[in-house]
Amino acid sequence: MNKIKSDIEIARAADIKPIVDVLVKFNVPDKPFAFSPMGRHIAKLNLEYISTLKEKKSNLILVTAITPTSAGEGKTTTSVGLSDAFNKIGKQSIVCLREPSLGPSFGMKGGAAGGGYAQVIPMEQINLHFTGDFHAITTAHNLLSALIDNHIYWGNKLNIDPKSIVWKRVVDLNDRALRKIEINLEKLKANTPRSDSFDITVASEVMAIFCLSNSIQELEEKIGNITVAYSKDKKPIYAKDLKAQGPMTVLLKEAVRPNVVQTLENNLAIIHGGPFANIAHGCNSILATKTALKLSEYVITEAGFGADLGAEKFLDIKCRKAGIQPSCVVLVATIRALKMHGGLEKENLKDENTDALKKGLPNLERHIENIKKFGLEVVVGINHFITDTDSEVKIIQDHCSKLGVKASLCTHWSDGGSGAKDLANNVVKLCKKSDKSKFKYLYSEETPILEKIEKIAKEIYNAKGIEVDEQIKEQIKKIEKAGFGRFPVCIAKTQYSFSTDPKIKGAPSDHTLSVREIRLSSGAEFLVVVCGSIMTMPGLPKFPAADNIKLNKKGDIEGLF
Repeated sequence: MNKIKSDIEIARAADIKPIVDVLVKFNVPDKPFAFSPMGRHIAKLNLEYISTLKEKKSNLILVTAITPTSAGEGKTTTSVGLSDAFNKIGKQSIVCLREPSLGPSFGMKGGAAGGGYAQVIPMEQINLHFTGDFHAITTAHNLLSALIDNHIYWGNKLNIDPKSIVWKRVVDLNDRALRKIEINLEKLKANTPRSDSFDITVASEVMAIFCLSNSIQELEEKIGNITVAYSKDKKPIYAKDLKAQGPMTVLLKEAVRPNVVQTLENNLAIIHGGPFANIAHGCNSILATKTALKLSEYVITEAGFGADLGAEKFLDIKCRKAGIQPSCVVLVATIRALKMHGGLEKENLKDENTDALKKGLPNLERHIENIKKFGLEVVVGINHFITDTDSEVKIIQDHCSKLGVKASLCTHWSDGGSGAKDLANNVVKLCKKSDKSKFKYLYSEETPILEKIEKIAKEIYNAKGIEVDEQIKEQIKKIEKAGFGRFPVCIAKTQYSFSTDPKIKGAPSDHTLSVREIRLSSGAEFLVVVCGSIMTMPGLPKFPAADNIKLNKKGDIEGLF
């Protein structure tokens, strides 16, 4: 019996091409003004070149998924496999993905370069420091933190109230010990001791701005509009009041250029930006997506976690900000995950269990219904596992057929692009009949904030309503009075359930969405609505992935996957 190769073994055995050859294949000229190589297999596109690209008739395909489980869904793997499949059937395609965070890579979730024979490479670099974008974002964010405390130290001309500083610090690691800290404890005359805390870098508002800006000029403007604190007379203090937007943008000058790599089948992939989807909007940068749309006939992009979190934010926040819309949506599902939604424990997933699968189908159906509320067509991609049976596959396909939705069995993990050809052909058909005039947002900009939250709770999570205390209601009134009422809302909640309880799987109804906190992201131009017990600084599990990561005697990385 042949040993199944690990992701890293497959990636190392790949016929990786010089990145210049891949770019030329996608009509990017081999000239210095177009891109800057970052070694042999990675490059950054130059903004001057991007500005010369013309709009073309392209199709944007959003890949999302059912509610995540520990059994895995394979959204990134499907995105890569689908893009390779398009190129195999003669349709030029680029995949756009988020950059992985070091937090999950050394924690529990792992990297985000796909898997099996549907990966982006070089996977080790992509999953570790890559081109340094996250380091630049971390540094820019923390520069603003330093400028705030430095301003107070040198006389506090802006009259900042140290107790009303809302700008935290960040680091791109899971570190629960940093959730609450005390700073300025050194006994210097001008020091003002105060409480502070850290978020993970991917939850930074700088990351959100980075991914929602159409240009470096817009990036600088939005950074300047970040609310960092309030004065002792309750007036907002912005980053521009500290003259922070200039130096912060300088730190992001190279990071803002989209990164290009390749798939195992030597097709172009753009990987840029990486906000979390349970605490931010969970999509790659607007610059990356728009660039891909100008370079290719089909662009495959993903939204983080399930469709209730990732797809809703992609559509209501990113599409609204970028002025783009998908031609259709691919909803990824696995038989394993649906059986977990049907009540099975992870250790029992290998055996056929049609009863559990049928009980889990309402989760799939709920996501299909939600996507259609945006006026979009959807196709289901069944990400195949070796333990899946023909009977189980047929149950999903028959159920989807009754809903008027096609379901393609996908074997891209083992077969690469060839294993997703049926899905690609179904997507092509949907794109041809796509009526973009039917696309709609879930709510309008003019909708009051509370109604926006309630709309998402009822329409997407199937909750009976929301629970908001009087203090938060007063905060919302102040936000609306200050002119920020038109902002979209970004729900921060557990990704593991439609409810705020991660243990409730399937498709729960009539629960209540409890709003714990509202955070104004005046630079990113959305409101973060914190629900349940979601953390903006994750902790490491009892046995983190870091335990198994090391260099072997040859100097190769082991344990990353």
